[in-house]
Amino acid sequence: MADKSIDRRRFLYGTGAVGITGLAGCSGGGDGGDGSDGSDGSDGSDGSDGSDGSDGSDGSDGSDGGSQDLTLRVGTSAGGTQDVGLAVERAVSQESDTLSYSTIESPGYIGTIRRMANNQFNAGITDNNSLSKALDETGAFSEQPVERIPQYGFYAFPYSIYVIARDGTGIETFDDLAGANVYPAEPGYSTRATTLDVWSQDPTADIYDQMNIQNMGVDSAPGAMEEGNIDACIAYGTPGVRYTGFVQEIASRIDIHYVEPTDALRQSAESYPGAGTGTTSYADWSIADADIGTDEVFHWNLEVNYTFNPEANPDAVYELCRVVDEHNDTVNEGEEQFNDFESTADMLASARENIPVHRGAVQYYKDNDAWDDNLTEGDSA
Repeated sequence: MADKSIDRRRFLYGTGAVGITGLAGCSGGGDGGDGSDGSDGSDGSDGSDGSDGSDGSDGSDGSDGGSQDLTLRVGTSAGGTQDVGLAVERAVSQESDTLSYSTIESPGYIGTIRRMANNQFNAGITDNNSLSKALDETGAFSEQPVERIPQYGFYAFPYSIYVIARDGTGIETFDDLAGANVYPAEPGYSTRATTLDVWSQDPTADIYDQMNIQNMGVDSAPGAMEEGNIDACIAYGTPGVRYTGFVQEIASRIDIHYVEPTDALRQSAESYPGAGTGTTSYADWSIADADIGTDEVFHWNLEVNYTFNPEANPDAVYELCRVVDEHNDTVNEGEEQFNDFESTADMLASARENIPVHRGAVQYYKDNDAWDDNLTEGDSA
């Protein structure tokens, strides 16, 4: 997995997909974002509160339908993810005469997977880490697995994550986090879950086991760090675009610096199957104009994708792929955190061998000479 230099919104990631390297962008939310769109869905993720399908019972939610029924109901978390979804919806309304696209609010990425399994909508924005856990029946899916798992469509954006520390703590490298009070975002956030998944495996597990992990809401984190109750925290957001809100507030109120990654941290991040990695020039992605003492940052990435139920109409999926590919600039004008594709193949930048690709998307990639034979086409049901 190769790290690449990132220049504003055009940047390359090593994503863990064999033979696939692509361009991408990400964000922490349209208003600076509190990251609530990265929730693991624990506040409603079993879908039982909506399993009667009352918001999708018209049959358009999971129907394969005919060629005239090009309808996608897209489950979308709040915050930055919803900003992306609404930008795509606007682009579809402007650039497609056949596809009907509607945004349905959903409780987090894991909650979206569960509600798609309950047929409440036939498409949704979720992340690779959650999808992999759903397929393997691990993590949040170990005791409550789902029978229907969404299939990959295209890469939407990543949340890119690294570590900052408060000046005066003596924390310079990742190893110095042993014994420190560390805040990896609010419990329930997918950025937190992915970070802890990376840290808790070898060869960084010994350092992770010695951290004092802090649990609080993101609204409390800046004050806690200012008061000295947090020594270090994750910073995340959209390279070349912005950071999530609490990170911007911390950098505005507190003197902070970059925590240098060790070889062990790089190895953990690059080997973890649920995350991508990359590097970004700090000059192109500074936090509130703060000098954090580095020219570039190494980060692990929560990769966020458009996904589709197996029963979703392949013509509808094909048409959505066409719109975001041919009219990528229209989506970016609506929300710049959406990926800035240089080629159709870049839409597959976060695709993984273990996650099947929806047949409608597969056909689009094949028609545009962008299909990767290392990937798997999903079943229709």
